[in-house]
Amino acid sequence: MSPTQTREPSTRVTELPGERQPELPLLRVEGLAKHFNVKGEMDRWGRRATHKLKAVDGISFHLARAETLGLVGESGCGKTTAGRLILRLIEPTAGRVFLDDSPDLMAIPPRRWLPYRRRMQMIFQDPYSSLNPRMSIGSTVGEALKIHNLAPGRCPERVVELLESCGLPADAARRYPHELSGGQRQRVGVARALAVEPELIIADEPVSALDVSIQAQIINLLERLRARLGLAYLFISHDLSVVGHMSQRVAVMYLGKIVEIGPRDEIFSKPLHPYTQALMQAVPKMDPKTRRQRFVLEGDVPSPITPPPGCPFHPRCPKAKDECRILTPKLKQHRPGHQAACLLYE
Repeated sequence: MSPTQTREPSTRVTELPGERQPELPLLRVEGLAKHFNVKGEMDRWGRRATHKLKAVDGISFHLARAETLGLVGESGCGKTTAGRLILRLIEPTAGRVFLDDSPDLMAIPPRRWLPYRRRMQMIFQDPYSSLNPRMSIGSTVGEALKIHNLAPGRCPERVVELLESCGLPADAARRYPHELSGGQRQRVGVARALAVEPELIIADEPVSALDVSIQAQIINLLERLRARLGLAYLFISHDLSVVGHMSQRVAVMYLGKIVEIGPRDEIFSKPLHPYTQALMQAVPKMDPKTRRQRFVLEGDVPSPITPPPGCPFHPRCPKAKDECRILTPKLKQHRPGHQAACLLYE
């Protein structure tokens, strides 16, 4: 067995006769956090204070095989940072991540991460800056095959297969990123992620930089690949319509925390958290005769350097109570499979 094919020792519990162990989710995230050190303003003695910016502040969730979990929230809430932490493109401050029956991925030395890199891949937001302008498309997609020792002796043929499966012609392998359109470059990003046959793909706003017509093509491509290959997606986006089309479950982030998570239909039709309610009410309706009650959030998102005490949403929440300014709500289940971090339901 080659070094790239080694697996960590299994930690799965042995099944006893007459018993059936529950199936483990593909991905488990527990208490994941990332705090950045930020320099403050200089005082009159020439000293700068160091502050903690809590980009991701202890999030937990799971993702099943062949499932799409949509991660939504305002810009700056920590969605992209969370995705990069799972892949360890950024080292976490705290938390644990498990892939199926693997040990804690955050505790594995970098030199032993190669087998897990193959099981998890990422599609980046900007389809141009994520590609090396000096490398041809064939070299970009084929690089992963060489690193993981896949398709030996037939790398060019495998690259063509990957490009064609993503809707690109075979001669695209000879081109460079500047010769392709934005939609074609994003298809290259999808092909590169698929090259190592992953089980999980973290898609970081993969269609936000594209025209609307091209967005639909990329979304349909991702859906076809999920159905055909059994992929699981962590789909990061601020576009609720795209998330509603792609996801089976939705997690809502605010100021580095997950404030609500549950089935897509319940999140969109019966949201529990006031922040989620405001997001859903902000989505325009196609029928001009539709009348609905809505509230507009006032003020700006608080700074993650100096978050408010108690519930992080209380300064903007029209339903806030006195205890919301003191107590920090925990994510609790209020309906089957539907959790929210809000004191209104306690």
